[in-house]
Amino acid sequence: MENLGVKMKMGIPAKIFATLLKLSPSSIQNKLWKWWYQKLSKSHDKKDFRFMNYGYIDSTPPSLEFYDEPYRLFIQLYEMNIRNIEFHNKEVLEVGSGRGGGASWVARTMNPSSLTGVDFSGEAVSLSKKWYDKQENLNFIEGNAEDLPFPDSSFDIVYNVESSHCYGNMSKFINEAFRILKPGGNFCWTDFRDDKTMKLTNQLFLDSGFKIVSKREITKEVLTALDSINEAKKERINELVPKTIRRSFETFAGIEGTPVYEAFKNQKLKYFCYRMTK
Repeated sequence: MENLGVKMKMGIPAKIFATLLKLSPSSIQNKLWKWWYQKLSKSHDKKDFRFMNYGYIDSTPPSLEFYDEPYRLFIQLYEMNIRNIEFHNKEVLEVGSGRGGGASWVARTMNPSSLTGVDFSGEAVSLSKKWYDKQENLNFIEGNAEDLPFPDSSFDIVYNVESSHCYGNMSKFINEAFRILKPGGNFCWTDFRDDKTMKLTNQLFLDSGFKIVSKREITKEVLTALDSINEAKKERINELVPKTIRRSFETFAGIEGTPVYEAFKNQKLKYFCYRMTK
């Protein structure tokens, strides 16, 4: 957060975390992200925050059940990331499943034979297991994206939504995604980067062996979503999150005026979507 080149207001916990992250080697960054993520998960265990992404709006919104409508913008980021991929009877993995809202929606609507969500926060995994224990084709486990606990060629589809910017070693994650994907399988990835880092990430995809089927920038669509839910999200944070970490939670959520939001607005960060095959 510190290297975005924009002066921002952050909560004190977020400032401390950002400083430690900037000064730490990649081997330590993963542990720092886990600590920070666990802290946020423990601070609010209500089901209201079952999604942790910034949202997405475009001209082809999916049809949703009435009970999914309150989470439409967050679901739309998931739907965009996996659009036109056949999930029926497939073995699917979400890396970085967070609080499980996206995995639950995909498992319910796309009818995979099984969907596993893996996340490095034990707190988030515990909440997901509790909230979605009735879905028979869905399970959650604790694990590291850079050392995934699965045999080679285990999944038909691997997807990753707005999570990989937290990883200490992107190369390890990409190589792991390639390893556990079946030949001919699909890897769907969406996240934000600055231009320089995205060029390096693009090369990492190619070096791992992935074939890039499509790639595009979706910053405008993500910013539109952030703008449309800014006030409502801020109100919910004020209502439900302890005051001591409220500003830090706003930073994490991309509220207007926080580092990531302003970096998107000023084009210092851009949001991308990639579709790849093995």
